[in-house]
Amino acid sequence: MAKTVKQLLQEYVVGASGISTAEIIIPPDLKLGDYATNVAFILAKQEGKKPADVAGELKEKLLGTDLAKMADVEVAPTGFINFFLKTEFLDEEIKKDKKIDLGQGKKVIVEYSSPNIAKPIHIGHLRSTIIGDALANVYEKLGYEVVRWNFIGDWGTQFGKLIAADKKWHGNFSDTLKDPIQEMLRLYVKFHEELKNNPELEKEGQKEFKKLETGDEENLIIWKSFRSASLAAFRIIFNKLGIDSEKFVIKGESDYEPRLKPLIEELKNKGLAIESEGALIVELENMPPALLRKTDGATLYMTRDIASLEDRIQNYNPAKILYVVANQQALHFEQLFAVAKKLGWDSTELSHVKFGMVLGEDGKKLATREGKVVALQEVIDRITSLALETVKQKSADLSEEDENKIAHAVAISALKYNDLKQHPHTDIQFDWKAMLDLSGNSGPYIQYTYARLANILSKAGNGPWETSASASVDLEGKLIERKLVNYLDVLIECTTPNALNGLALYLYDLSALANRFYENVRVLDEPDTEKKNARLNLIKVVADNLKDGLGLLGIQTLERI
Repeated sequence: MAKTVKQLLQEYVVGASGISTAEIIIPPDLKLGDYATNVAFILAKQEGKKPADVAGELKEKLLGTDLAKMADVEVAPTGFINFFLKTEFLDEEIKKDKKIDLGQGKKVIVEYSSPNIAKPIHIGHLRSTIIGDALANVYEKLGYEVVRWNFIGDWGTQFGKLIAADKKWHGNFSDTLKDPIQEMLRLYVKFHEELKNNPELEKEGQKEFKKLETGDEENLIIWKSFRSASLAAFRIIFNKLGIDSEKFVIKGESDYEPRLKPLIEELKNKGLAIESEGALIVELENMPPALLRKTDGATLYMTRDIASLEDRIQNYNPAKILYVVANQQALHFEQLFAVAKKLGWDSTELSHVKFGMVLGEDGKKLATREGKVVALQEVIDRITSLALETVKQKSADLSEEDENKIAHAVAISALKYNDLKQHPHTDIQFDWKAMLDLSGNSGPYIQYTYARLANILSKAGNGPWETSASASVDLEGKLIERKLVNYLDVLIECTTPNALNGLALYLYDLSALANRFYENVRVLDEPDTEKKNARLNLIKVVADNLKDGLGLLGIQTLERI
């Protein structure tokens, strides 16, 4: 398996120190080296010596290995060992194919988006969809087999109410309607408005759901129409977000309904599920019990999540399962994971990837003037409209069709990067101007950087450009090369907290270095052919790196903005 520079350095450090937990870090300042380790502190504590003295001893050991061909080794007065990668090594390293099979033979299930049918996808689904898709991309890049899981809400008494409303006020719901989601929403709202004056409607809804549960043919046909119309509408939104919905394994709560009663009996037989005040629960340590069945006999989301987890473990055998779901569901997943442990399902690593709310410019929860949840389509429309203004200002010679295509790509970039540049646990704020800033820490800024580099490469013709073996880029180029070798390590580090902000920041920093290079160094008009070609080759690597990284974040690169 190919190894990153960081992994190679770690092997040398572990070999010299004997400390298997020795870590390699990337210093915040290049003056402190390309990489560093604090392993001397660990050894010094064990041996009762000064860290700087131990670091000096380790340096001598390291210089007696092949590491000396990779890097210069320096000892800081504090005891840190700093590694400065050699020019020849850097030049060769950045030319290598950026692939690694860290997850070879391992499977990861990433559950994300997971909207409810018969309702529009809203702002609450945005972060789950963006974060989940980017995480799936990164794991795939690292060699894992990734299963993208969309667990939709398609079962429950609300569908009895919707069926009753359809029979009363529509009569023949069809998923071929121009806007079936809005029609379903209209029917559902009307049912609840009429319910205020006619409480008997509640019983009608319960009756229709009971018929659905028992397989009534008419109700199944109506429910299937609701479901297929919703999935079709979801695909339109996913497509606008640049997400391939065909990659999803789509499972609904309805898929697990037949499994719930047998599952509950098995839990009871194992002594895990017990009666409590008429309800059925699983008692858990240091947290409230998991409720499996209410006093009226109705099962809950927890029951269906256990059944779904059983399906994933038994039929997919994943190494990891990531649930990309909002912070508010933290207790639910703590309970689910605790139940899984009681069932002996501990060979799979279970992770709840939490995320905060979406806030408006005023710092308050993003909502309509009426206080309702904002439909995701409205958000996409607004950011696209603002992006179109930016595109028209930057490029006056584009056709209307090209303007719209570029504006859409810039808009989706602004949405996604604004989310992913921050740690998912935190709330994100919609500052529409900052999101589209072509000179700030934004997705469009990185897109614009790529477009500038692509323009240089287009004018230079097809590479690679021939240089002698000794040809090297100058100081500005060296700073870029040092950044380039960190790329795969950055991707690996994304999988530990399951957060993408490290990758987003990496791409921003690389873009800033590339723009400084672009502005300070002559390329196309450089008279020295060796220097010119070395710089063009470096620009090509940077452009490829930006394209790859943006692609992992789900962001499209553009040849011009």
